[in-house]
Amino acid sequence: MIDKIENSNIIVILGTNASGKSSVGIELAKKHDGEIISADSRQIYRGFDLSSGKITSEEAMIVPHHLIDIIDIGTSFSVADYQSRVYDLVPDILHRGHTPFIVGGTGLYIASVTKGYVLSSEVNDTAFFDELNKLTIDELWEMLSPKGVEFLQKNPSDSKNRRRLIRVLQKERNGTPLEPQKAPIFNVLQLGVTWPKDVLHRRIEERLASRIEHGMIDEVFSYMRTGGDPAYLESLGLEYKHLLWLFQGKYASVDDFKSGLAQAIKHFAKKQMTWFRRDKSIVWLDMSGDYADQASKLIESFINP
Repeated sequence: MIDKIENSNIIVILGTNASGKSSVGIELAKKHDGEIISADSRQIYRGFDLSSGKITSEEAMIVPHHLIDIIDIGTSFSVADYQSRVYDLVPDILHRGHTPFIVGGTGLYIASVTKGYVLSSEVNDTAFFDELNKLTIDELWEMLSPKGVEFLQKNPSDSKNRRRLIRVLQKERNGTPLEPQKAPIFNVLQLGVTWPKDVLHRRIEERLASRIEHGMIDEVFSYMRTGGDPAYLESLGLEYKHLLWLFQGKYASVDDFKSGLAQAIKHFAKKQMTWFRRDKSIVWLDMSGDYADQASKLIESFINP
């Protein structure tokens, strides 16, 4: 399938949590006859609509959306799976005479497509994972090879990230390259949506309050009451981890939960921006000005040079 999409034009609209990237993506895709491919690692799952911040049914009707609600909660879905799905979707969208828009905030999903990572569909040893998961952070570090240590030291934020350490150890066991080869196959225009820190923090707080008001807590509590797996929920991170803690009584009140989760989302948004800022090809839209006109001019000159 890849030979049919080499040098195709795709547009990426990316940003942090609560930046408004979804609505910007819809606005621009509608104006430029596009179809949206979601780049969100949680919205792929059916259910958890409010906790994952999915678009509404009304928004979904404005332009076609893909890779939302495609698998059941608990089903494994890798970056390689995402990349493969996108590589299948792009020629279909182009065949319909539309422009593919990738919209989301999962940086690795986006990079797997825009950078053309060569990914393996390796199968991990669950027994080995369970063994690693019992170890402390220091014990995991002791198991790394010198190359693994060097790889992780490039990103100091990974030094205390248990999931990241385990992933590197799994790759070393499988003989998988730690730094994937890159083979870009698309022409890409990446547009970023961002705000000053104080504005973004206010948007995060307002968005979280709205999601709670509309039933985000009940949505996840219902999953737990019907036999949901706490370990799986915690593995999803961010909202799900904090909702699990609320369910388990680790938060004294909903207000404490709301405050703790808001702070965690702000911290995560900072990490997202750190990831995105590494890519100097991203053009950041001026959201305080006429961002739609700015974006449209860039898109028009990109599609029709």
